[in-house]
Amino acid sequence: MGIRRTSVQTVEETEQLTELYKLLAAKDFRTQIEGVNLLLDYCKNRPQLVSTNIVQIFDIFILRLQDCNKKVNQQALEVLALMIPILGGALHPVLVSLVAAVTENLNSKHVGIHSAAMKVLEASTAHLDNALLLQTLAQRVRFLSGQALLIVTEHLSVLVTSVYPRKPLTVKRYILPTLWFFLENRILPVRSSNVRAVVSKLANSLYQVMGSRLKKYAASQPQSVAKNFLDGLLEKQVLRAWGRHCSPVRLLIRWSR
Repeated sequence: MGIRRTSVQTVEETEQLTELYKLLAAKDFRTQIEGVNLLLDYCKNRPQLVSTNIVQIFDIFILRLQDCNKKVNQQALEVLALMIPILGGALHPVLVSLVAAVTENLNSKHVGIHSAAMKVLEASTAHLDNALLLQTLAQRVRFLSGQALLIVTEHLSVLVTSVYPRKPLTVKRYILPTLWFFLENRILPVRSSNVRAVVSKLANSLYQVMGSRLKKYAASQPQSVAKNFLDGLLEKQVLRAWGRHCSPVRLLIRWSR
């Protein structure tokens, strides 16, 4: 449900925020960690203060989520994972920058940082608006690579099943373009088998909730996209549906009618 935001700010709150900003923006990593921990303390004991000033706080806190110091980086991510259940929807105004910072950390080779980023992703799914999270993650896919691309794409497969029954247009608007992006000839063939696996999972999640509508949307795409859709992703299901001896090309023609 989250914390309701208000605009009234006392002198004491102004002083507390000034101190928080000072600590978070400090040059010494120990002072930065102190600021990160203070932010968590405010979330637990003064959640209204944090939610009311969430944009200003994240303008600085986001830097700690991307800090070159691994201790600061990991601590900021760990704290964010704990903040999300407390603040809930109050984080929606900063979700784009939050997701951008967290997904970049998914490629970290530092075990603690990667694990903390995964915790943030899991907490986001459990406590934030899934439709808004799906939209934000889908818009990040084109900028990702490596493990981050695999993890986010697989995560989208899970979100599709929970979001589609409530907001089918959101899935159509943001997830279908993501699938077509992968299926373009210049994208999918040069990726690893791991990418093909998670893209196949995404396509099958869409197929489970959309059924024949997904096939119609695929058939309306450029031929290379539609052919990849048939050849590489849903071929087994399609062959069962249309007959064992029906080729992908013939299926494409039948779907386009």
